[in-house]
Amino acid sequence: MNHYRPGNGMQKGFTLFEIIMVIVILGIVAMIGTNIIAHMYENYMRSKYINVLEQKTELALESIVNRLKYRVKSTAIVREKNTNNIEWLNSEDLNASYDMLEWIGFDYESLQGESNGTVSIPGWSGLIDLRNPATDATQFVTPGSQLSYTADTMKALSYGKIDINDTSGSVRHPAIIFKKIESRTFEGFGWDWDNLSDHNDTHIVHKDPTEEDVLVFDENLSQKRVTTLIEQYRLCWSAYALVPEGDKPNDFNLTLYYNYQPWYGDKYLDGSKSIVAEHVSSFKFLQSGNTVRIKLCIQDSNQTGIGFGFCKEKAVF
Repeated sequence: MNHYRPGNGMQKGFTLFEIIMVIVILGIVAMIGTNIIAHMYENYMRSKYINVLEQKTELALESIVNRLKYRVKSTAIVREKNTNNIEWLNSEDLNASYDMLEWIGFDYESLQGESNGTVSIPGWSGLIDLRNPATDATQFVTPGSQLSYTADTMKALSYGKIDINDTSGSVRHPAIIFKKIESRTFEGFGWDWDNLSDHNDTHIVHKDPTEEDVLVFDENLSQKRVTTLIEQYRLCWSAYALVPEGDKPNDFNLTLYYNYQPWYGDKYLDGSKSIVAEHVSSFKFLQSGNTVRIKLCIQDSNQTGIGFGFCKEKAVF
């Protein structure tokens, strides 16, 4: 349709069809733009939560690895939480039903010792002077040790539960585990809850009141099955357990239990606990040689409406 405007000449306007087409095109463009923005936002949220899950998984694995690397390797076991069946971590008979990981850790903190201004003196050296006449079935000399420092460190870390200075019998003591063990049984470490009378591989000790480098056995070794003193030992005050807890098999909390002593008949439930990770969908472990591999998967618990997770694996010698 043509319109005549005086002084302007002939000008062409828009037809109704052209206007409708423009509106349709603008609608299509707007719809495409909205979808692009929605996808961009979805990708942003996905990326954000993946980063969050990656950080959570990394922190949880670091926490686990930092504990596991100070384990007494011969003590590492796995359990079926619902049946309490036990197997060694390096057993070839493991399957997915074993969902708990448990071990005794040695006292790394006081092993590091403190500086006297020139050198760092360990709280305990891990060595036994077998030739010293003071070493026998009742006690042993551990040269280079500063056991008062060990006592202070253990007492602080265990919240007063362990005190190697105490000789009254009212406070618990740590245990030593010889580096090379003659016999290796679940009962020997106190793992077998049905047989708590035998802990022949964990020897409870306390400090000699007058000596900085002498540890005294609570139980005379000559009255136990152990017949030989071994030159190297680990001093331990706590066992540790990583336990999946929750009603859903693919959405549970991974909890660390600590500050309990199997050589006193403790189960992991007797210890303190701390949640390592929430909304865990998978927790796997495998030992090959002396290396333990841990795999952990954490999900977003459908916080984004998408439902995804992040998995990471670490190895510890």
